[in-house]
Amino acid sequence: MNKKLIVLIIVIILLVLVGGTFALMNSDKKNEKEEDTLNQADQNRQEVSTENTTNNEEIDKENNTNTSKENMGKVLVVYYSWSGNTRTVANFIHTAVGGDIIELEPKKAYTKNMNELSSIALKEKNENSRPELKTKINNIDEYDTIFLGYPNWWADMPMLMYTFLDEYDLSGKTIAPFITHGESGLSGTPGKIQKEEPNATVTEGLAVQHDNINNSETAVKQWLSKIGF
Repeated sequence: MNKKLIVLIIVIILLVLVGGTFALMNSDKKNEKEEDTLNQADQNRQEVSTENTTNNEEIDKENNTNTSKENMGKVLVVYYSWSGNTRTVANFIHTAVGGDIIELEPKKAYTKNMNELSSIALKEKNENSRPELKTKINNIDEYDTIFLGYPNWWADMPMLMYTFLDEYDLSGKTIAPFITHGESGLSGTPGKIQKEEPNATVTEGLAVQHDNINNSETAVKQWLSKIGF
């Protein structure tokens, strides 16, 4: 056979092989590109799905919070504080639920001496007295939920709190009591409030011991959640 013909045939075979190799490489690159595109599209869909889920969770959380606040209606935090302990807890509650806040003041201020106050408080309790209040609330009918705070005096509320309950008709309202104390806890005061305001709904009370006052914000939030706020 002619040597030139043999060389030509070999060249043609090599060209066919090289061409096939390039075609295969281009096909692989095309497949890799398509796969990368599909992976990127899938990743984008996952990111959008995750973002939508997060947004929906945030919306649900916001809606639940709004619903809770709507269920409370208009809120008033009203309290008496002799030492400042009850005021601290009242402010934690007010920060959490919003609304208005009012501190009750007696017309005749109590002594700052603990021993003298103890004797006065016991005398008032034994006499079932009603110390006059300096504070007046003219729009209490506007409120739906009242957080009522006070210190524990002789295993009871200070008698001026009974003055408050006598002066204002809280029928149809929700009363959430909270108390600050040394060791005596609630001392049955939610039941006493219910007796004074039989047509109101009185929730479970919150008792905060004096030693825990400044760190009671978490306990306040847990209590609010427990009673539906």
